[in-house]
Amino acid sequence: MQKRIMTILLCLALAFAIAGCGQGQQPSGTGDSASPGTGDSTAGQAQITLKYNPDAAPEDIVASMTLEQKAAQMVQPAVYNTNTDNMKKYGYGSILSLTNYMDRTASGWKRTVLNYQKAALSSESGIPFIYGTDAVHGNQACLGSVIFPHNIGIGAANDEDLTYRMGLAVAEEMKLSGMLWNFSPCVAVATEPRWGRTYESYSSDPKLVSKLSVAYAKGLIDGGVLPCAKHFFGDGNPGYGTGEGEFLIDRGDASLSEPEIQALLKVYKDLVDAGVKTVMISHGSVNGVKMHENAYYINDVLKGEFGFDGFVVSDWESIHNISVPDLKGQVVTAINSGIDMLMEPQYYNDCYRYIIEAVNEGLISRERIDDAVTRIIRVKKELGILDDPMQEKLATKYTDVGAAEVRDIARQLVEKSLVLLKNDGGVLPIKAGSRIFVTGPAMDDTGVQCGGWTIEWLGATDSSRGGKYVENATTILEGLQAVAGEYNLTIITDEAQASQADITILCVGEEPYAEWFGDTSDLNITGSLALPGNKKAIELAKFLGKPTVALIVAGRNLVVEDYYDSWDAVVMCYLPGSEAGGVANVLTGKAPFSGTLPMPWYKSVNDIGTSNYKFDVGYGLKYPQ
Repeated sequence: MQKRIMTILLCLALAFAIAGCGQGQQPSGTGDSASPGTGDSTAGQAQITLKYNPDAAPEDIVASMTLEQKAAQMVQPAVYNTNTDNMKKYGYGSILSLTNYMDRTASGWKRTVLNYQKAALSSESGIPFIYGTDAVHGNQACLGSVIFPHNIGIGAANDEDLTYRMGLAVAEEMKLSGMLWNFSPCVAVATEPRWGRTYESYSSDPKLVSKLSVAYAKGLIDGGVLPCAKHFFGDGNPGYGTGEGEFLIDRGDASLSEPEIQALLKVYKDLVDAGVKTVMISHGSVNGVKMHENAYYINDVLKGEFGFDGFVVSDWESIHNISVPDLKGQVVTAINSGIDMLMEPQYYNDCYRYIIEAVNEGLISRERIDDAVTRIIRVKKELGILDDPMQEKLATKYTDVGAAEVRDIARQLVEKSLVLLKNDGGVLPIKAGSRIFVTGPAMDDTGVQCGGWTIEWLGATDSSRGGKYVENATTILEGLQAVAGEYNLTIITDEAQASQADITILCVGEEPYAEWFGDTSDLNITGSLALPGNKKAIELAKFLGKPTVALIVAGRNLVVEDYYDSWDAVVMCYLPGSEAGGVANVLTGKAPFSGTLPMPWYKSVNDIGTSNYKFDVGYGLKYPQ
């Protein structure tokens, strides 16, 4: 599977380099050489002369800017496709992150961010930029950061206070790396488990999504970081087979009734009311109209009816896929539809140039440009970067990422996220003095339990990297070994000694994946995205004939009907992240089972979307009191 993914990625990267992501006419490139700003220049604010009045109203700052300066505020290149010289020349409004080629320590990230900031302050406008990153389940791009359960696990835990504390903790780890704009929470209301981004959704219930996303966003805000609600809207509701290009579901069309639309929009209204100031638009379509050109919902509903006064950002090169065939027309359509900042990792300077041309040609009004840039400057001012662009006054609770307090919050969320589906004969909790055979490809792999969007876009397995993919993470096996002394447990991993065990802990799951590549047709525990060792481990457990506890480590509810009856206990572990010691705590009864299903569990893919489910939302067994 990993090989297949890498092959596809290579092909995609080549395609992007040659022609970009859109259809029709595309520009030849950025026009500037690119290398990240990773030098050692981290001069403090005292050495910087601000070219703007930080106390001025955003409107007044915008009024003093040229059209060229305004256009630069509206584009967002990727860090690996630009450099500090380009930032000094143009003064871009933002840069988006990816981990390639970076010093990925907290100090390395902060050095990179501040190098770019110094360049931005030295640009003609001197307006500070804001660095955006996908810290979707922790500050995942930063080595040593705590990796929390993915959103689907947070939905299973359904703990508003802990989710808020997670937001505070993630904000602290982001500030240590200098990255202050978080492209999360994802508030997709996922209804199609074959969709590869299902794990980014809290629940199929919009009310639960609203409650938890608001709690998390408030934590980020109170922690001093800017959240971004995404993807507006319908991203979790595409029909199977409607996906973009060769993909089954992702970026597809959501066919929605008016009541369904209103339920999804209510989530965004709640987030706007909670103080969220940035919103990212969905790649997909709603009732046949690409959201990146859906002016009614962006301008009339989000900005008008909801009173959203922050700014709207496009998703990754997604304007290339709206109905207009050329990039200039796509830029015009997107901006007139209400998008204020263009996430253009590769064609940022082409978009910058087209904004200027379009205004001079009367295709985009100067008023629309001023509105967009005022929104961007207002958000920056509210975040505090106009006052403190070099982050000299930025308060942090910890001295480095990975603090024990942060790990404890993550561990508690792991404990609360585990869902007990079956417990025949009371095989759980594990009895003191038991001899346990632990097996399966998910038992001792940090990459598997963290999933996609961990360090790299697609994530990776430990086995593919020849060692721990996520440093300082605790695996399921290590968690069991850590409590073995307390409960007088004997942990066996050698198959030759497996017959000596009293109980088998079977750890199976999925390969790490992210959008596009996670779309699948079968969902089977031994299917195309399943870990290669699943079937062998399942068959071994059955052969041994011991009471078997199946731990399913995955980002969605899988099809397990072929094996379910042979397992005495079944526990759903929704990509627990780096603190899998919480799994051992629950299995031994040190902590209770309290998690419940955030989405229906289907027996078959043929049942998806029907009421013929194995378990409904909210199902989850508990230990006897």
